Amino acid sequence: MEGFTPVLSTIGGVLIGFAAIALLYFNGRIAGISGIMGGVLRPLKGDTLWRAVFLLGLMTGAALIVLLHPAAMDLRFDVSDSTIILGGFLVGIGTRIGTGCTSGHGVCGVGRMAPRSLAASAVFVGFAIATATMVRHVWEGF
Repeated sequence: MEGFTPVLSTIGGVLIGFAAIALLYFNGRIAGISGIMGGVLRPLKGDTLWRAVFLLGLMTGAALIVLLHPAAMDLRFDVSDSTIILGGFLVGIGTRIGTGCTSGHGVCGVGRMAPRSLAASAVFVGFAIATATMVRHVWEGF
């Protein structure tokens, strides 16, 4: 596997876990990005500032990585732009159907042993494996 860095990946996972714990402890909220973003797009009075700050923190972290370690963002995709856009659209539909995303279900829900999140995460992983297999071995990346 090219570019796999287990130490940095572990540190990143621990930081994501701490962020999720901090949001739950201090704000009583689940760190599900689709739900946080949905609350910004359809704001409720008194419930938007923390969401905007959380999303700003995500963007600031990404900007810091680009500034401090630009090679980390040197991504290459072996599929067309239309395939990436279609994939993003399908993920968006999936988050609505599954009432949450991988961050909400996978990071927060699984950590709380929520049955719905365990099932959703199993479906996410199963479909990710099936999709990667189809794209890489059946469709040859379109």
